[in-house]
Amino acid sequence: MMAFPLETVPTEDVLQFLDGYLARERSETVVVGQPKRLHGEEAPLEDFILGLIEKIKRRFPAVSVVRIDERFTSSLAARALVDSGTKKSKRREKGSVDRVAAAIILQSYLDAQRPF
Repeated sequence: MMAFPLETVPTEDVLQFLDGYLARERSETVVVGQPKRLHGEEAPLEDFILGLIEKIKRRFPAVSVVRIDERFTSSLAARALVDSGTKKSKRREKGSVDRVAAAIILQSYLDAQRPF
């Protein structure tokens, strides 16, 4: 399986987005990035993310939530956009990098699920 970016959703719209997405697509798992600092410490945003995860679990009890370390994914995403020939103006759009970074996080999860 390969991960592909969907769309960027404002944080306040995540639950509403998941309502529609999970109604259309069969999904057992939601993958959430885990922002960490360079040496592995939790990022200041972690408490907010944990609160959002609790809301997801309450609203979608049949769906598991998995965390994936998202260190360096924005850098990798920006590099991938450059390598793919994406125009500089498009690369400057925050949503472009976020979509590719999300696909990288999801791909990390999918790769970890493969039996070797």
